[in-house]
Amino acid sequence: MNDFNPQPIDTSRAKLPFEVDEIRERLAENVHNNWAVQRMKEGWTFGVRRDDEQKKHPCLVPYSDLPDREKEYDRKTSIETLKAIYALGYRIAKSDSPVD
Repeated sequence: MNDFNPQPIDTSRAKLPFEVDEIRERLAENVHNNWAVQRMKEGWTFGVRRDDEQKKHPCLVPYSDLPDREKEYDRKTSIETLKAIYALGYRIAKSDSPVD
C-alpha cells in the first residue's frame, strides 16, 4: 500500500509583492524550458500527439507557442514556488548585475 501523504508548504497566506509577481511569466517560461531540456535528454522529440512509446510530445515547442492551458500549468508552478519562498520567510530582491 502507498502511504505517501504529500504535504506541500502552506502558501495560502503568502502574498507576493507586485515586483516579484512581475517575474512570474519569466519563471513559467523557465519551468517549461527545464522540462523540455529533460525530455530531450531522455530522447523525446516533438510530435503532434503525445506518444509515450515513440517519445513524442506536442509541448516540445517554445513557451510562446504553447497553448494557454499549458502555459497556465507552468504559471501555477512558478507562482507556488514564489509563494513557498515567501511562506518560508525568505525575500527576493533584484540585483543590479544579474547572473547569466
